[in-house]
Amino acid sequence: MKGARRTSQPAKRQTNRTLRWRFVLGFWAVCGAVLVGRAVQLQVVEQEFLAHQGQIRNLRVEPVAAHRGVIRDREGRPLAVSTPVTTLWANPSEALEHPEQWSRLGNNPIIDRARFAKRIERHQNKEFIYLARGLAPEQAATVLDKGVPGIHKLTEYRRYYPAGEVTSHVVGFTDIDERGQEGVELAFEDRLSGQPGRKKVVRDLLGRVIQDIEVIEPAAPGKDVTLSLDLRLQYQAYKELLAATRRFKAKGGSAVVLDVKTGEILAMVNQPAYNPNNRGNLDTASLRNRAVTDLFEPGSTMKPFTVAAAMEQNLVTPTTVINTHPGYLRVGSKTIRDHRDYGVIDVTTVLTKSSNVGTSKLALAMEPLVLPGYLERFGFGQPTGISFPGESNGMLPLRTRWRDVERAALSYGYGVSVSALQLAQAYAIIANHGRKVPLSLRKVDTPPQGEQVIAPETADSLVRMLETVVSLEGTARRARIPGYQVAGKTGTVHKVTSHGYADDRYIGLFAGIAPASNPRIAAVVVIDDPRGDAYYGGLVAAPVFSSIVGGVLRTLHVPPDKTDGLIAGDLDGEGRS
Repeated sequence: MKGARRTSQPAKRQTNRTLRWRFVLGFWAVCGAVLVGRAVQLQVVEQEFLAHQGQIRNLRVEPVAAHRGVIRDREGRPLAVSTPVTTLWANPSEALEHPEQWSRLGNNPIIDRARFAKRIERHQNKEFIYLARGLAPEQAATVLDKGVPGIHKLTEYRRYYPAGEVTSHVVGFTDIDERGQEGVELAFEDRLSGQPGRKKVVRDLLGRVIQDIEVIEPAAPGKDVTLSLDLRLQYQAYKELLAATRRFKAKGGSAVVLDVKTGEILAMVNQPAYNPNNRGNLDTASLRNRAVTDLFEPGSTMKPFTVAAAMEQNLVTPTTVINTHPGYLRVGSKTIRDHRDYGVIDVTTVLTKSSNVGTSKLALAMEPLVLPGYLERFGFGQPTGISFPGESNGMLPLRTRWRDVERAALSYGYGVSVSALQLAQAYAIIANHGRKVPLSLRKVDTPPQGEQVIAPETADSLVRMLETVVSLEGTARRARIPGYQVAGKTGTVHKVTSHGYADDRYIGLFAGIAPASNPRIAAVVVIDDPRGDAYYGGLVAAPVFSSIVGGVLRTLHVPPDKTDGLIAGDLDGEGRS
């Protein structure tokens, strides 16, 4: 019996070992089957779903910035360019997963921990918020190098204006999203603005782009715009106008220079100006392009157009005599006065001496609607067509009945309002043998045909008559340019205030043409509210014209048409208009 028990125990142990072995094998077989099944499920059954999940966690569709078109002057010099900058943004939901890492920001000057935490918590339900825009790469690196999850970067563009305040009123500026807000930037927004693109990228766990996958939609950059401005002439005009407004303590001023053949605006400047690259403490009053937005009564600069209308009506010639004695004229209840009694003078001398009585008699000799009709043909009371934002149309009364006093006042520039650009256009018509061509802020390759406003003979006679205004006998001796014949007209008008015409506030004007023998340039200078004893147009505006246009003619290599140089003479007491 004992032997039988000893025999059965080893057999039982062998059986137990076999069972355990089979259990282990079965267990590993089941584990293997589970792993294989799971692998099949992941690689075959759920492969598409998982691949999609992986992509949405690592693949991103990001915008591709499109740079804005360049604004250039007529010689290709850049006036507005877009430079790449770095913008920091955050995904609040991503950042909230790692709040313990926000301390890395510390007191960062771009965005510190406290500010970051406040913004993330305020926008925790969003997936995109801006942190800082328009940074230099080295500025952005001070934040990105901290490796805080949820902070990302993208490339944008920021507008830069190389000429600064010299061209600010013409070129304008954009907002932070590069949308035009003023000037040419606004006027040509559709052409200048680009169309952003899109691309797929792969990001790592820290949100850094590690690979560009594909471009879904390429960015379309904006188109360039070439202006009619010549930056050299713009600098000259800006410098002289700035010096004049400071010298005469004026509230402001404008200057416009036109090519009389093509209608191109070669220079257009204003004071006060502003720097479009730094608008932190910007005075909004400085934003106006006064040459196209601000209106004023043109005063005596309107007299050549009264003479033109009378000559076109065959009422007078340059030598026709007019009796201006005793130096004043009673029209209705108003007394129109000259600076002194000029007696019997010819029509040319009416312009030379700027006789209000003389031009009033010419206006009253015409049918009531004739003079307003001619002024309208010269472009007064109408937009110039350059489509500049905020351009004023001016004000030319349209009446079916005109009182005599209204017609007389119109003849010497009261009761009508113009802009500096409108006045320059009108003088360009005289300079261009009576032909009106469209004004342009863009470079003109082929001069337009234009339309004839007055007879060429009338226009050419006016130029010769206006030369006498710049002679020693005229009111604009300071408008003379050494080596060049100049024709033009001064104007001095009382400023209009809320209480009517101010007795001690003025606008000084000069509108001129050069060289008079073969006109190439027409220009207007406006000095607004000069403070002091000098306020006549011949004293405050004519010298600015001389400096600006003299520089323009020399820069453009226009041959001199005068060989006797500057005439010496006593300039004391000159300049009245």
